[in-house]
Amino acid sequence: MPLDTATPHPAAARERREFVSLLSSRVRDVYVRKPFFADAGTDLVTLCRALSERGLSEALVEENGRIGVFTTTDLRDALLRPEPPTRLAVREVATFDPWSVSLDDELYDALILMLRHRVHRVVVRDGTAIVGVLGQLDLMAFVANHSHIIALEIANAGDVAALKAAARQIDGMVAVLNADGVRVEVIAGLVGELNRQVFRRLWEMLAPEDLRAHSCLIVMGSEGRGEQIIKTDQDNALIIADAYACPDLEAITEAFTAALIDFGYPPCPGGIMLSRPLWRQPLAAFRQTLRQWVHGPDGGLPPGGRDDGPMNLAIFLDAVAVAGDAGLLAEAEAYLERLVAADAPYLARFARAVDQFREEGGWWSRLPGLRGREAAEIDIKKLGIFPIVHGVRALALEHRITARGTVDRLKALREAEALDDALDRDLVEALRFLMGLKLRSNLRQIAAGRPPGNTVRLADLGTLERQALKDSLAIVREFKAWLSRHYRFDAL
Repeated sequence: MPLDTATPHPAAARERREFVSLLSSRVRDVYVRKPFFADAGTDLVTLCRALSERGLSEALVEENGRIGVFTTTDLRDALLRPEPPTRLAVREVATFDPWSVSLDDELYDALILMLRHRVHRVVVRDGTAIVGVLGQLDLMAFVANHSHIIALEIANAGDVAALKAAARQIDGMVAVLNADGVRVEVIAGLVGELNRQVFRRLWEMLAPEDLRAHSCLIVMGSEGRGEQIIKTDQDNALIIADAYACPDLEAITEAFTAALIDFGYPPCPGGIMLSRPLWRQPLAAFRQTLRQWVHGPDGGLPPGGRDDGPMNLAIFLDAVAVAGDAGLLAEAEAYLERLVAADAPYLARFARAVDQFREEGGWWSRLPGLRGREAAEIDIKKLGIFPIVHGVRALALEHRITARGTVDRLKALREAEALDDALDRDLVEALRFLMGLKLRSNLRQIAAGRPPGNTVRLADLGTLERQALKDSLAIVREFKAWLSRHYRFDAL
């Protein structure tokens, strides 16, 4: 369905401005409540009396240089313990080493931290000093009680229909944020976190507790890297604990995939979804699959067959745990690291995939003039985004870098002195431009009633965008040449 591009209702415009303010302000711009400190030996009744007198719902707990947080949720859990509250010291129920943000952090960072770790408040620091506590209610007050914080709707969804309604709002939110000039990396980060919240909540609804405890739901590819903004496909899998069996596994995983399709997440063209047997395996079997992806299928390929191992491996390298036992993913990753450690020939073959898509007919040389073929389209993912993402992915594999996002991987490579500072900076700028260009093209496609894809119509670009595209693709070519020298593609 095309996005509504009509002039927004005044109430909608107000909500839009409020949400953008959330993403463009810093923590110091919000009212941060002054901290109330309590001694770790204080009993709960005494502490709750002090909180009541001050109208507070939390206290910071100090003990031997450590900081903890006590909240009314901790009180609820404490009341279930056998000890009476008058004899229970706060140190026994407080949560120590809480998440924290700096006064100069963007408010967006604080929101993402709360979403990612499912907490309702964070400690605020000025340097090393604690200056206050920031809660979700403080964020709500800052945006004038914004009524469409999608994360809250996801968390409170009582059934699949309610969760679908929340998930369906994400694309509309993207259009609003893009129109208001919010940076593409900020939009991508927020969308990635919201998507994971959707996947986690859906899995909680469909999978029994026993299955959730003995498996790990993962997302991969651009979703794992946090770089998919508009819903273009779904890449997910399930790693299951060895010796565990769920009789309804097939039906549950098929229901999960079908629900995501109904939510607007298209099926993966390559079938990389946990409804497929290859992508829902016990850990031991998954290890064997990884080995085949690296060393080739046992017995070779059938006549006319295709080896999808390198592609599958590349997608798996971006895996992130969304729900369940994350240790299962960690074990699979450790096994893969042992398979490819110091295997220079394999790393070179893996990296060479950056050359699988070639520029067609030298079209780029016509930019920014475009003499003729004004309606020509190019695949911005194949020619621009993929070479950066996969080249950086290969380098991360070589240097055992665990970061998932491409920009985070580039930062780690720079810190490891594995990549020149200037090239690193250029790659970050090129990737962000290309992601933004693809996003704008996707929004135009949706508005025109077409499915979002990877192609960009050159005629839709202004002079500055055309020049920036030409410059970005020049950086891609430079990076591919660098990779060719680094991995000695000519010797393969």
